[in-house]
Amino acid sequence: MKRISQLVQFLYQPILLFKMVLLSVLLSASAFAQQDTVEWTTLGSDWAHTRFSPATQITAENFKDLEVAWTWDGASFEAESGRSTPSYINGRMYTVAGARRHVIAIDPKTGATIWSYREPDTPRWNYSMRADYGKGVGYGQIDGRDVIYIVSPAFFLTALDAETGEPIEGFGKPVPIPGFPQTGVVDLLADLGHPYDPYEGLPLERGYITSSSPPIVVNDVIVVGNSAEQGYHQSRIENVPGDILGYDAKTGAFLWKFNVIPQPGEYGHETWENDAWQYTGDISSWAPISADPELGLVYIPTNGVTIDYYHGHSPGDNLYGTSLIALNARTGERAWHFQMVHHDIWNYDTPTAPILLDVNTIQGRRAIVAQPTKQGYVYTFDRRTGEPIWPIEETPMPQSTVPGEKLAATQPIPTKPAPFEKVGSSVDYLADFTPEIKQQAIAAVADYILGPVFNPPIQRNHPSGKLAALMCPSGAVNITHPSVADPTSGVLYVISQYNCSARQLVTGEEADTYYEAPTGVTLSRYAAASGGPSPRHPADIPLWKPPYSRITAIDMNTGDHLWMQPAGYTPQRIIDILAQQGVDPGNTGSGSVGPMLVTANLLIYGNVDSAGKPVLYALDKMTGTEVAAIEVPAISRYGMSSWVHEGNQYIILQTGSTLTAMAMPGVGPVSVDH
Repeated sequence: MKRISQLVQFLYQPILLFKMVLLSVLLSASAFAQQDTVEWTTLGSDWAHTRFSPATQITAENFKDLEVAWTWDGASFEAESGRSTPSYINGRMYTVAGARRHVIAIDPKTGATIWSYREPDTPRWNYSMRADYGKGVGYGQIDGRDVIYIVSPAFFLTALDAETGEPIEGFGKPVPIPGFPQTGVVDLLADLGHPYDPYEGLPLERGYITSSSPPIVVNDVIVVGNSAEQGYHQSRIENVPGDILGYDAKTGAFLWKFNVIPQPGEYGHETWENDAWQYTGDISSWAPISADPELGLVYIPTNGVTIDYYHGHSPGDNLYGTSLIALNARTGERAWHFQMVHHDIWNYDTPTAPILLDVNTIQGRRAIVAQPTKQGYVYTFDRRTGEPIWPIEETPMPQSTVPGEKLAATQPIPTKPAPFEKVGSSVDYLADFTPEIKQQAIAAVADYILGPVFNPPIQRNHPSGKLAALMCPSGAVNITHPSVADPTSGVLYVISQYNCSARQLVTGEEADTYYEAPTGVTLSRYAAASGGPSPRHPADIPLWKPPYSRITAIDMNTGDHLWMQPAGYTPQRIIDILAQQGVDPGNTGSGSVGPMLVTANLLIYGNVDSAGKPVLYALDKMTGTEVAAIEVPAISRYGMSSWVHEGNQYIILQTGSTLTAMAMPGVGPVSVDH
């Protein structure tokens, strides 16, 4: 049977490729070529979070003609990070900017600001470690009127009229804080069930909660995720759980709360030993949420428990930490879940939105959800049932030697797709351009513990004498470079890099001195050190083999890799160093990652060339062949969006404090003052 299955897959592959080529040709020749409007309604383009646009005006042939249509400068809104993908809805562009998370409506033709909204000042927003990472806006309709929804760093939900920017009448309840509008706002802290002050927020002794992604609106329900501090910036074991909240899209009425730490009598409660469920927290959904409106399900990725790298205070598998949870959008009831990391001490939180696709497998048409992870794996499930599309095997992993820590005996490893990055650390992965370079690399890691992807961290002054354990990859996929997919072909595109974390553990007493206002009360036995040792190659080249950054195309119909290409180009500095030893490294990739998007014609991504200049690249989706490249004004970050306004296709680059709109020549003004 195995040989028959392999034969079917062998025969199926060229058929799939033919279908993809045919579909691409048909799309290009269809009415799409005459598009007047193509929208981008969520930060991921659609509920499925594919970051796909069916726009067809920009092609391999004319890509080189793209030029700056306009720039929008967010300096007056104190924009910095560029971590917000603008949406294009009903003839306008919407985004958030700055640590105060101003909501902005922008004219898509000129780049002029139409309106802006800023939440009144409270101490609640100022504490947020993710204030400037808003990522985008939520969108819905109330009685046919377009509404923009935003969750602020202070953890208020606001509904704004998309036309005017005014808070929606009849939404929410009055907030008892001077300066707040009397309508249009929901205080999300009120529904978490913890004592709090409307102005000051939660007492830091209990914990802290904020937001770093927009809400998603599904079948007239607003689903709200959240975030806490980064776990490597924590020293005390108490915090609040990042419970998921649901609200009526029209009225803002509270509908439900899903407990991410199961309470007594709830499914998974037994995975929390020693009553840790009573005091510790996090398990936030800081990454964006995806949805299937037809099924009425939302797909929620989570992070781990309070304090990264040590969980002696929370023994057990700790459900729903570092999991993918499917909830009924109307009721908040769990449909299914899968925990991708048991008892996650590695900071392997799920950093990007799950991607939904409809694919043709050997078993027939399947509705799937795919979750790329920091570990270099893609976990793939039937999005109706949660059944793995390909087997996921519980695999034995090393145990911790840190006092008080007890890890899970196994971790779930997908059998398919194959990893899109090197996983774990090994001398076989070290740079080996010459025998001398290889020996230097081996010497550089001699004071570190190498091992599998789930390599347990160690404390400072470990009995082994080693400095740290290498945890690799530490962020093959991360917030700055979300994956994308083509729903017409079922192909997933992952941009990634191989890197390692070498975090040491120190006492909770030492870690507590790092923070001016730590959350919680009880010091952890251990917590993450600030900084720490990291192995480096003495030749001042990357320690590990190339590619240093790559794009992998994965056919999610079969689970097979279609192609892999380095992302960007070898830095000139590395070329020069290796040339002195008579080595031509070829294209190693730049080592940088960046945003991608898929259109009907192309895979487009931002990166740098060998000189470090920012470039926008266009690839053939089928082969990965570079078909065009243009230099752009600045490095783009996080995510791009592409849409069609009045017959013109735009690509929006998030260039730090600015937005840069690329289009065909003669489309718009070059710059806009604010």
